[in-house]
Amino acid sequence: MGYQFGSLAGLRVIDLSRVLAGPLCTQILGDHGADVIKVEARSGDDTRRWGPPFVGEGSSAYYEGLNRNKRNVCLDLKSDSGRSRLHTLLDSADVLVENFRHGTLESWGLSDETIRTRWPRLVHCRITGFGSEGPRGGLPGYDAVAQALGGLMSVNGEADGPPLKVGVPVVDMVTGFYAVNGIMFALHERGHSGLGQLVDLSLFDTSLSLLHPHSASWLADGTEAKRSGSAHPTIQPYDSFDALDGQIFIAVGNDDQFDRFCEFLGVPALATDPRFRTNGDRVRNRLDLKAVLSPLIAALTRGALDEELRARGIPAGVVQSVSEALTDEQARARSMVLELAGRKTLGIPIKLSRTPGSVAAPPRLLGQDTEEIFDEETVEGRAD
Repeated sequence: MGYQFGSLAGLRVIDLSRVLAGPLCTQILGDHGADVIKVEARSGDDTRRWGPPFVGEGSSAYYEGLNRNKRNVCLDLKSDSGRSRLHTLLDSADVLVENFRHGTLESWGLSDETIRTRWPRLVHCRITGFGSEGPRGGLPGYDAVAQALGGLMSVNGEADGPPLKVGVPVVDMVTGFYAVNGIMFALHERGHSGLGQLVDLSLFDTSLSLLHPHSASWLADGTEAKRSGSAHPTIQPYDSFDALDGQIFIAVGNDDQFDRFCEFLGVPALATDPRFRTNGDRVRNRLDLKAVLSPLIAALTRGALDEELRARGIPAGVVQSVSEALTDEQARARSMVLELAGRKTLGIPIKLSRTPGSVAAPPRLLGQDTEEIFDEETVEGRAD
């Protein structure tokens, strides 16, 4: 039956995925009302053990953050009976999401052709490290490996420091977002053709797609990107600065904002200095500009800077810790931290006016809904 709410009510999703990109995709679908049935092996999703911290019974905070609004069944897909039960689920499904290594489903008798023939309306979303083509095709992949191979690490870090991995699993997460988009595209097209299709995503492709503006610059004239810390490669000043009591990020996006910024700092003549008159001038002379701005900013507190710059329409924000960000008044105003069954959880960033999503149910125990779901299939005449 699932949870009856939201814009995707009535959509059934079979989630065979593990770890991050796939589970994030299906959680987003579940947040908007899809009936997501997560299928786990008897050993469970590896991330159930990725802790501490652990939350509830046999579940890590990592797992909990990616698996709400789903029902849960436990199947041994290496067995005939497990695969038969999976077929029963697919008979009533609209979407299949999986991130097995290339060839795994085929070894279980579920080749792309078999899926296409037996379940022609099914949208099949596959997430892999590298896809099936090319010299790395079929190889396993992880977020950090994709960041390294895809060029992201090369542009992350201080100019005089080593390449660094981004501090969150950005490739996995964006792949999850892309997967939601791809599924929605395919479902929309199915409304016209009556047919499902394969949605094929790889972590490597996602990593390359995140290289803007560095990729655009290299493709245009061969400019090789360099690490620049928090600074933007083509906008200045757009960087973090040391204030009297910590750091603040200031993002001056155009010449008008720069004029107001200089006036606020008490150096209006700086806006007409030939070195800084236009954004292009400021980018070319970024070190000189930072040398002038830094002592002026360092004399003020973060709070005063944040308040005064906001009042002047100049984008800026205090560099906050995770705990500070999650307890920020803006997070509360946007319902981005919620409580469910005595546990705190992130809210829903996609807000719809008529059919809003909902954080309806916490993650389930391993196999908690197995018998209930297969009883439903039998009652509704969906079983093989």
